[in-house]
Amino acid sequence: MPLEQDILERDTDHLVEVIDRNNRPLAVLSKRSVHRQLLMHRSVQVLVFNPEKKIFLQKRNSNKLFFPGRWDISARTHPRAGESTFDAAVRALRQELNLEIDHPQFVRELPAGPETGFEYVSLFEVTKNTLPVVPNDDTVSEGFYYSREELTCLIKEFRELLTPNLVILWESGLLSPA
Repeated sequence: MPLEQDILERDTDHLVEVIDRNNRPLAVLSKRSVHRQLLMHRSVQVLVFNPEKKIFLQKRNSNKLFFPGRWDISARTHPRAGESTFDAAVRALRQELNLEIDHPQFVRELPAGPETGFEYVSLFEVTKNTLPVVPNDDTVSEGFYYSREELTCLIKEFRELLTPNLVILWESGLLSPA
């Protein structure tokens, strides 16, 4: 394995906290182990909207372990062990979209369960973004802003091109700016 690939794999398999049903940490394991064993853990998801209330969707890079090449929400990550969900949201925006945003707004939490991949989700949003979005080629192959109507069409007609997470958030009514 080339050195660059080895570094990339280690970085994407960082340590995360395994949690109980009340979102209390129980242990620290690699992200890969947590996913493989279907253990409850935290994730952070960030929705980015422009002033026209269009949502930015990213197309996951083909090297992603889960749902490569599918369209997903703006940015997502797993908080590293000891990292706050807020700091993880800021990091995800910077690393995936090259967005320097210091104030993503907390929206709500979703409980861990099979429908969320056993992730206790902290959902954040950025409304009225006017900064240029420049996807990081290592994790995101491309991205665009979509109107509510365009997103509805994608969900209804092209569901197989989307991540289950994107569909769940849309069905829950969470893909509109607050």
